[in-house]
Amino acid sequence: MTLTGKDLRGITVATVLPFDDSGAIDWDGYAAVLDHCARPETTNCVFVNGHAGEATALSDAERAEVIRRTRDQIGAGRPLLAGVVPTGIPDALRQAEAARAAGADVAVIFPAEALGGGNASTPAAVRMYELLARELQMPLSHFQFPIASGFGLSTPVLAEIAQIPEVIAVKEGSATLLAYDENRRAIKAASPDTAMLPSNFHWFFAQVALGGDGILSGLASLVPGLLADLWRASEAMDLAAMRAANDRLYPVVRAIYGPAPVIDMHSRMKDGLQMMGVIRNPSPRLPLLPQSDDIREGVRRALIAAEVL
Repeated sequence: MTLTGKDLRGITVATVLPFDDSGAIDWDGYAAVLDHCARPETTNCVFVNGHAGEATALSDAERAEVIRRTRDQIGAGRPLLAGVVPTGIPDALRQAEAARAAGADVAVIFPAEALGGGNASTPAAVRMYELLARELQMPLSHFQFPIASGFGLSTPVLAEIAQIPEVIAVKEGSATLLAYDENRRAIKAASPDTAMLPSNFHWFFAQVALGGDGILSGLASLVPGLLADLWRASEAMDLAAMRAANDRLYPVVRAIYGPAPVIDMHSRMKDGLQMMGVIRNPSPRLPLLPQSDDIREGVRRALIAAEVL
């Protein structure tokens, strides 16, 4: 299946990955997660092997198996995106080829280490995507990091990358509203068919109010229906329904993303899935750690307030 940006509209769930008590992948638990969060009535696309799926804690074989099992469960007609978290270009090529062979439709390219330190505002990233597009000949998406991280690409660089035919989407996580809006406008002006997939988790409401082609989030692993309600209301230009959906979503957003360190967001999502009875063990793999009782209680209260528990 050869996809275009138009095929990625709607909700894209970045799936979390459960483990058992020994640290091995809990494949039955993962199937239950997909049953919970990848239903067609809430979710259009599935994104695996990203931050939510703890990709950097997985072996090459485990990442490939996640893709194969996901494809088998969601079927051939649903877009499947897979994270590529490379050290450099040879690693990016290797991971993307492996992802395609396992059944992924789109390789979502995380920034390589060499793009930090100010290099994100230079043509370096453009040259990298031109090479990847030429060598892979498959749909690609850029994973935009927060600007403050030093790995977030500048607006002119993103606009140039968006014009590469193989780049069909940008997963936009610049983490400032101004950068999101500037990037959205520049990308759409340069390449209208490139999908803009907002993933700025502190302000879901604001980014879909500004415009975009959907929502890409790990939070859809936990509360896909709440995000789908917000997206559908934005598509209908129904401000009252957007506010109502956002009010239900708000306590969950604060419980998942509010406490420090924010990198533990996906562990908290797995805590919520355990409370809902979807998975048995919420513990992540090292170097991530299980959450405290206080954090877990905050998640529980938020899910009750959102009327999903």
